[in-house]
Amino acid sequence: MTRLSDTEGSRSATPPAIRGPLWADLVATFFAIGRLRPGPGTWGSAVTVLLWAAVAYRIDPGLRTPVAIVLAVLVIAVGIPAATQVSRSLASKDPQIVVIDEVAGQLITLIAAPLAWKTFLAGFILFRAFDITKPPPVRQLERLPEGAGIVLDDVAAGIYALAGMQLLLHTGLLT
Repeated sequence: MTRLSDTEGSRSATPPAIRGPLWADLVATFFAIGRLRPGPGTWGSAVTVLLWAAVAYRIDPGLRTPVAIVLAVLVIAVGIPAATQVSRSLASKDPQIVVIDEVAGQLITLIAAPLAWKTFLAGFILFRAFDITKPPPVRQLERLPEGAGIVLDDVAAGIYALAGMQLLLHTGLLT
């Protein structure tokens, strides 16, 4: 995703090299997905949808929602310190290559969503829309320090998208 608030130089054509711990680079960039151009956040969201689809079809239907919740919580728990390490190593408040926040938000969006291409597409669009527009209080969460600010604004965008997805499903607008 294009980070409009990021003016520290992470917009170059070539993603910067990480000088921090390898684990943090792998997690924060979601195994280098964050280095794809253009739109690393969009790539992170798209890959998350595809991976969730591949995993969810193999899980007992009764366990899909709890598994999605647990995965989202784990991604947040590991993503915040990873994003902190990478942002420190790059001296950037919110580097574009960090996409673990998109992974968390996209997973939240897909909680309790039926496994169908329409719901995957709607979830992707809803999350990207809320992540880019950042309605209140999403934008305010960016002010939190380091990795918390990087990840939690996308968690909030994911919660908005989850609510939108469930509204579409329960009103029958998305079947």
